[in-house]
Amino acid sequence: MRIVVQRVKRASVTVDGLTVSDIGPGLLVLVGVENGDAEADARWLADKTVALRIFPDGAGVMNRSVTDAGGDVLAVSQFTLTASTRKGNRPSYIRAAGHELASALYDRYCEMVSERTGRPVGKGVFGADMAVELVNDGPVTIIIDSRLRE
Repeated sequence: MRIVVQRVKRASVTVDGLTVSDIGPGLLVLVGVENGDAEADARWLADKTVALRIFPDGAGVMNRSVTDAGGDVLAVSQFTLTASTRKGNRPSYIRAAGHELASALYDRYCEMVSERTGRPVGKGVFGADMAVELVNDGPVTIIIDSRLRE
């Protein structure tokens, strides 16, 4: 699994003109699931997401987690994170997990983040054509891959 974590002032997801989820200050997390990913990947990423110290403390140093900062989390499925651009200019998505696995692991990741923060996680609509809006804070954007453990 691969995620892109963005510290945001606010973020929202709209489907067919209707806002399905919105958050205030916190994290927007884009979630990509690859073939071969398992619940252990979702667990590792949920732990990392919640513990990531990217919010400023009283001295302005990035030393607090989303939980410490009292922030929200909005997670959006995004199969394009699995893209390979090795050959040519048209990305290949052959590594992307199928709907059943990807949907289950995305949902499980969201559940685990919610359990760890003690707050509901905003979600997009899996497989839908979504409009994602955000105001990036910092900007702070971090890519984390469960296979690379970085």
